[in-house]
Amino acid sequence: MAERPMVVVDDLHVVYRVYGAGRDKGTGATALLRLIKRQRRPSIREVHAIRGMSFVAYRGDAVGVIGRNGSGKSTLLRAIAGLLPAEQGAVYTDGHGALLGVNAALLEDLTGERNVVLGCLAMGMTTQETKEAKPRIVEFSGVGDFINLPMKAYSTGMGSRLRFAIASAKSHARIDELRERAGTVFLVAHQLTEIAETCNRIIWLEKGQIVKAGDDVPGILDEYLVASGGQPRFREAAATAGYPSSAS
Repeated sequence: MAERPMVVVDDLHVVYRVYGAGRDKGTGATALLRLIKRQRRPSIREVHAIRGMSFVAYRGDAVGVIGRNGSGKSTLLRAIAGLLPAEQGAVYTDGHGALLGVNAALLEDLTGERNVVLGCLAMGMTTQETKEAKPRIVEFSGVGDFINLPMKAYSTGMGSRLRFAIASAKSHARIDELRERAGTVFLVAHQLTEIAETCNRIIWLEKGQIVKAGDDVPGILDEYLVASGGQPRFREAAATAGYPSSAS
């Protein structure tokens, strides 16, 4: 039986337009002059966040999306979910996309740690279950020391990862359930181990473009580590565990 496409991204371009964005600084007088000029002709700065991206994801896929901050990971997911319009190209989905947990009712003025507790309790977990799950959720989110800061200090991506971690509670069974029910899952995780253990496909982004994509998850993770100044470790680990890379 032929694989069923669930998400088709076809030559996708996403452009943000920032109005009135100026880089120069100066005196109060020069600032006033800039303001007057903007009232006549507002300055517009364009940020080309996604640049000609194309790929197909199939039913049952768990697709890991990796890349450094600002590479376009969150923008891509928002475009797939229908929350951002395409400047050029298109996204076709079989069904309705959703960003899991992004709309969770967390409080921006509270620390990430406190929000983890509130989120778990809101999902019906007991106090003991919440206490046991909290370290795993924090590790899965990858926010590091930011967990002790108010969530209003988080970037959009960090906030999304924490919400996803709370909703999923680092459960591989939960990811499998999502794949079965939703058809396709896109996972952005700071901890690359989670990508290696959970995903059967991977997309590596840099400056809004795909560097490499495919089903050789350990191999592409290792290439990403080397490009980031680290040491490869996933392909060897996969082979040792009896799951050799699909790369020839």
